[in-house]
Amino acid sequence: MSEIVVLGGINMDLVVRVPHVPRPGETVQGGGVQRFSGGKGANQAVAAARLGASVALIGQVGADAFGEELLAGLDGEAVAVSCVRRLPDHPTGVALISVADDGQNAIVVAPGANMIWDDVATSWVEAALSGCRVLVANLEVPSAIVARAISVARQQGVQVILNPAPWRRGDEHLLRAADLVVPNQVEAAQALGLDPERVTDWTAIGKQLAESTGARVVLTLGADGALLVRHTEVTRVPPFSVAVEDTTAAGDAFVGGLAVAVLQGRGLPEAVRFANACGALAVTQAGAQPSLPDRLAVERLLAGSD
Repeated sequence: MSEIVVLGGINMDLVVRVPHVPRPGETVQGGGVQRFSGGKGANQAVAAARLGASVALIGQVGADAFGEELLAGLDGEAVAVSCVRRLPDHPTGVALISVADDGQNAIVVAPGANMIWDDVATSWVEAALSGCRVLVANLEVPSAIVARAISVARQQGVQVILNPAPWRRGDEHLLRAADLVVPNQVEAAQALGLDPERVTDWTAIGKQLAESTGARVVLTLGADGALLVRHTEVTRVPPFSVAVEDTTAAGDAFVGGLAVAVLQGRGLPEAVRFANACGALAVTQAGAQPSLPDRLAVERLLAGSD
């Protein structure tokens, strides 16, 4: 029985360093290709496990070399993978990631097995949720699977944290079913049908999203920290100052940290501060899962900022 169950994508990340993220139509010469374990579901599960929680992951990989490597890595992180299916006729998901010299990134995902679910897989979702206390879900798997998991979780009194990433039109109903919705700026704007480049007031966006969904919203702001919105009450949670190496998986570190803090019964402002520390530490190292911090590192950062 796991305290936290994560539903989401499992990918192999192929990462190349570039001088800057390419613009449309531009070819940029980068460095060597590195391979890292990734996928939002896997990253968030590992993030929570490194912080000391018992975690199970629900997802799918192909019956291929990437899939076996990813499962071995998850097992090594003490993430339960009994509810991860291996599909013989579909490839494991792959993410192609460009990381610029300033740490910013651009990601293209070929989802593969992440998006191929059937009735048997749905029953696995229901079984995995038995006895857990927090469900974390993202949108790297089909909407119907996420909706079913949230429905079962709510019936069992399980707290639901939804990371609506990557955003898909038509998934608005999932936000209304969650207890906590945790988007970044792009996802929050897209969920409201807005162009993120034209938004100037993120507090207003957080309020609008909370009002339209009825959920508590934690809007991550990158280097500017996070906003916690409950009804009309807005709490700005400041960031931690760190040297940025690679922003890949910073959001996943934040979500995993938030899930652990909620599990521990921390108040939401304190939980978001804990999650901010997790996200900050993740940007100081390259790669997705290699950058996810352990509890000792997080507690040191928190203590040093007091």
